Amino acid sequence: MGGIIWVIVVGFVAGIIARFLSPGPNNPSGFILTTVLGIAGAFLATWIGQAIGHYSPDQGAGFITATIGALLVLFIWNRLVARGVISDPGRR
Repeated sequence: MGGIIWVIVVGFVAGIIARFLSPGPNNPSGFILTTVLGIAGAFLATWIGQAIGHYSPDQGAGFITATIGALLVLFIWNRLVARGVISDPGRR
């Protein structure tokens, strides 16, 4: 249970850092979407890290890898918004 809470906290910080590192018109706006972006990136980084054996099953991603995961999720978000597959709910 502590691992999930750690991933959420690290993901929140990673989402904020990813938004600052990759500014652009298609970035998700708003506190909630930034938090979800970071948490998704942290879970992605944790999953990839555990799949390749870098993390044990009870270990979560650190700040650097969670930020890289959030940047990857942000890149995918930007591509989907740019193609019109999804709309940015923060820009209504």
